[in-house]
Amino acid sequence: MKKLFAILAVMGVMTFGLTQSVMAQDDVTTTDSTAVVEDSTAVAEEVVETEETPIVEEETGGIHKELKTKFIEGDASFMSLVAIALVIGLAFCIERIIYLSLAEVNTKKLMAQVEAALAKGDVEGAKTVCRNTRGPVASICYQGLMRIDEGVDVVERAVVSYGGVQAGYLEKGCSWITLFIAMAPSLGFLGTVIGMVMAFDDIQRAGDISPTVVAGGMKVALITTIFGIVVALILQVFYNYILSKIEALTGDMEDSSITLLDLIMKYNLKK
Repeated sequence: MKKLFAILAVMGVMTFGLTQSVMAQDDVTTTDSTAVVEDSTAVAEEVVETEETPIVEEETGGIHKELKTKFIEGDASFMSLVAIALVIGLAFCIERIIYLSLAEVNTKKLMAQVEAALAKGDVEGAKTVCRNTRGPVASICYQGLMRIDEGVDVVERAVVSYGGVQAGYLEKGCSWITLFIAMAPSLGFLGTVIGMVMAFDDIQRAGDISPTVVAGGMKVALITTIFGIVVALILQVFYNYILSKIEALTGDMEDSSITLLDLIMKYNLKK
């Protein structure tokens, strides 16, 4: 502002001096001085716009501020339900991802250690290897080795049965994720319907159909739908990633089970 006042003061002095020169000079000089005044005014306006530009940029918010604004415009009551669905769904997704990540082991290394122990006839050593290894693959192998003295058929049934139990553990909580995937857009559509009802109520009260009358209800309808679909897409991506990890672990379980049975038949082991 100080710069602005200084520029205006200089402009005043220049204008006064140029006015005196206009009175003393002829018409040609008057034209030249007027051009100088116009140029000076243009420069002053550019300086003022340059100083005001940062103020406009400072008032512009980021993405988080825009999301907050849209959240409030979409009616906080419905948007809160969509946000809760997102938070709880992500909590289940993170829990499953951590569990499945801890369940992953180097299956080839594990089966190589089991084979080395069985090759020596050390069934207890193979059990110890499986007992000290985390994950469903080691658990299945341990259950099979526990019944090695009862024959291959009994070992196979034990492995298959316990494999089903471990598969259930891997898929635990996935049904809740699918629930919130379905709930998020449903809550958005609910906000859409209610927003349309609000729009028709506004039309009825106003007795006229105009953009300004229906804008509020339509905004609630559209924003809640958008947020619900976005939440469903986010949870769907996590859910597909979880399914891929479950499929990989299930494949390792089946492969290790077949390998264990082959090793027992190969070395013809009995406790």
